[in-house]
Amino acid sequence: MLRHGIHLRDRLGGGGRLWLNPGHTGLDATGMAEWCRKRSVRPVYLVHDLIPITNPEFCRDGEYERHRRRMWTVLATGAGVVANSVHTFDTLAEFARAQGLKMPPSIAIWPGTPRLPAVCASQPDKATFVVLGTIEGRKNHRLLLSVWQDLLASASRLASQECIPELIIVGRRGWQADDVFAMLDGMDFKGSVHEVGPLDDVQLARLLGRARALLFPSLAEGYGIPLMEALAAGVPVIASDLPVFREIGQGIPELLPASDHAAWRAAILDYADPMSARREGQLRRMAAFTVHEWRNHFAELDGFLESLQPVP
Repeated sequence: MLRHGIHLRDRLGGGGRLWLNPGHTGLDATGMAEWCRKRSVRPVYLVHDLIPITNPEFCRDGEYERHRRRMWTVLATGAGVVANSVHTFDTLAEFARAQGLKMPPSIAIWPGTPRLPAVCASQPDKATFVVLGTIEGRKNHRLLLSVWQDLLASASRLASQECIPELIIVGRRGWQADDVFAMLDGMDFKGSVHEVGPLDDVQLARLLGRARALLFPSLAEGYGIPLMEALAAGVPVIASDLPVFREIGQGIPELLPASDHAAWRAAILDYADPMSARREGQLRRMAAFTVHEWRNHFAELDGFLESLQPVP
């Protein structure tokens, strides 16, 4: 199979072989269909999400039209499509119907779940929560910062402020989140909110190992690696009630409406309690969690690619 990138497009002849394209980059370029025909390749595309189409308000200017062209390329030229979730598969199929286009042979295959290294994490003096991912609009950090603002405002005495849980924000700053950056830079959270930037796997494992839960209040996702990563490490998750989180969470995380400030505040305070029955319930549910390994991913992928091969 042809596994080389488009940078080799003028030198390689495909001979009708499959071309595996694992990303969206370059699919909005004009002439992709003609290039596939001239080079005699049969593309198989991995589609990560359709967020620039379904939720353009969370993306950079121009991404809506660029992503529409990318998905047109996928549908018009693909010999096959691999979606990273059933949710992404269904969203692409809906887009195809709306555009009057046919879906190529397609399959939904979850990615492999990253495995964090085993570390001995000391328990903090305060309850700690972690949010993981690029700080961008759709990740909804604003909700969490508003909850922490509320907790601080409701603390009338220094002693009660000392009992406020800590929020650790892991990830680099991105886009469409100027209001969040203003809150982080301009507000005094009394040492209860910490922005630490990106971390390596060992640092992240140590941090998650100390956390009462991973918080994932995202407004739109195609998959959700932090959710799977946390559950695989035995860490409870409080996340938005999104279709894809219902799909991949296997009934384990605590799922809440992404805009329900009161529900998030109540859940965070409950999970911060060392005697939290809700947290203990999630830990018991976690016994049924199935980790999707990379070997499972590639076994499913190989079977799908085999089905696309011409009959001898």
